[in-house]
Amino acid sequence: MSSFKIEGGRRLSGSITPQGAKNEALQVICAVLLTSETVTISNLPDILDVNNLIGLLGDMGVEIKRISSDTYTFKAENINLDYLQTEEFYRQSASLRGSVMIVGPMVARFGKAIIPKPGGDKIGRRRLDTHFIGIQKLGADFHYDPATKRYEIEAQKLTGCYMLLDEASVTGTANILMAAVMAEGTTTIYNAACEPYLQQLCRMLNSMGAKITGVGSNLLTIEGVKSFNGCTHRILPDMIEVGSFIGMAAMTASEITIKNVAYDELGIIPDSFRRMGIQLEQRGDDIFIPQQDSYTIESFIDGSIMTIADAPWPGLTPDLLSVFLVIATKAQGSVLIHQKMFESRLFFVDKLIDMGAQIILCDPHRATVIGQGGHVRLRGSVMVSPDIRAGIALLIAALSAEGTSIIHNIDQIDRGYQDIEKRLNALGAKITRI
Repeated sequence: MSSFKIEGGRRLSGSITPQGAKNEALQVICAVLLTSETVTISNLPDILDVNNLIGLLGDMGVEIKRISSDTYTFKAENINLDYLQTEEFYRQSASLRGSVMIVGPMVARFGKAIIPKPGGDKIGRRRLDTHFIGIQKLGADFHYDPATKRYEIEAQKLTGCYMLLDEASVTGTANILMAAVMAEGTTTIYNAACEPYLQQLCRMLNSMGAKITGVGSNLLTIEGVKSFNGCTHRILPDMIEVGSFIGMAAMTASEITIKNVAYDELGIIPDSFRRMGIQLEQRGDDIFIPQQDSYTIESFIDGSIMTIADAPWPGLTPDLLSVFLVIATKAQGSVLIHQKMFESRLFFVDKLIDMGAQIILCDPHRATVIGQGGHVRLRGSVMVSPDIRAGIALLIAALSAEGTSIIHNIDQIDRGYQDIEKRLNALGAKITRI
């Protein structure tokens, strides 16, 4: 288990470019299974979750070539279906939650899929019902073996239908979509997720020959087709990295430029930071954050305490609430952080309290942060990263703290952030990987 040693209290400066979006990468990599032709994907982040999924597809028989540091070609011409029965496949796919998205394309193209109960962040209950019910409605049969914790899915034929999703699940929508594109007839998905990354998947599938309309809305209509061609696809910048870097600049009172952010795809993220009192400026497709020694949280028009809450797109992504919670500790004023979508993502606040933050954990979903302004600075501490997003939030806290901090279990951070210590050290941070 690796660790970071962080010397806090250093101001940063310069420019940084966000990596390709992790959440989009996991979706579009699975989509290559729909065709026997070559698919080229660029701006892929070099992170554990993405690399593990690429490795899984390679072991399944996908021919993979690395063209450059961030560009790969995939050719799923000769898939070894027998490999799905092996212990090695079980071990690989069980460790990666994104592997569940191979179900849709595998059932669509081959009529069968096997998947163990997938892994991922330990952030509370994350149901797969939406995925499976949607694919079942298209005509697939699901069998779950509780002894092996393995799902077996088969479909003699997929037929389009109308469905109303019980939740606007991003990965659920992606999985159902990748099955529906080869179903006979028309499929209508209502209450579909409409995040930019899901829109990107739709555009990629359409470039491969799919017929998807309603892209960007919560009502998708899919006309099934019989086969797909190859394509070239470029992944968006990672909005979670963009938000993380804004929070990092605020906490360390640093002047930073974030380059090539795809600003029009960020939704309400910039304005949500402005509500926290953080200044930022759009310059072309870059974001400039000036040095700001203090910032004050806005209140609502009636004077009540500001609430920052997550919601399905176009609401605020839940992946950034950990960052908002950390930056509130330095602000002037108070804020209620309401994590509606996952019940265990706020359990890292005890580590911030140990660093001197004033936080009341109301319940598994809500935390009230009483900002200290410039009166109290966080102090260095020894911490353990419980998941990707809490990990980056703790790293931001450590960068702003007085003294030295240690963060253990940084493999969690590596799952979502590429070469993070090298990139931040280039801005003036002092982070050592132990």
